[in-house]
Amino acid sequence: MANEFLPKTEALNLMPGEIFFGHHRGWIHTLLGSCVAITLWHPKTQLVGMCHYLLSQRSALGEEAKQPEGYYASDVVAYFSLQCRRHQINPKECVVKVFGGSTMFADHYSKVASINVAQQNVRLGMQLLKEHGFQVSRNDVGGKRYRKVFFDVQNGDVWVQYGRSSAREVAY
Repeated sequence: MANEFLPKTEALNLMPGEIFFGHHRGWIHTLLGSCVAITLWHPKTQLVGMCHYLLSQRSALGEEAKQPEGYYASDVVAYFSLQCRRHQINPKECVVKVFGGSTMFADHYSKVASINVAQQNVRLGMQLLKEHGFQVSRNDVGGKRYRKVFFDVQNGDVWVQYGRSSAREVAY
């Protein structure tokens, strides 16, 4: 759900498949497993973007047309690129960070699938960002734990709290 008109004074929780681009005064946060979050911050205009995508791209099957625009990396990166053009922002001026892509059920996946969804989500997301002119400044991807990601839109900092461990938080 792309939404530039949400209340600007409270924390915004992105659910799977949601995307935000615009001005916001609070925090934006999400919970990730194999999904991926991209944060985008433009220091000069204070425009921010964040998404929580589930899969790398749409397939040729028609059923996927029902999914929201934030569901796929391919849609999300195209959306961020479009918003940058609309606001006359060079993608290289944005501070872009990527999080998530944990292999939450490694033993199960290795027995039933030849494709690791988490790795594919990260790989294609990073590739698409590069193709659209974005430069990823930091990333925290992979592993086997879920992440709570907190985006401070005032300064572009991102805090990550890891699951199944101590309440350790790391700033990016």
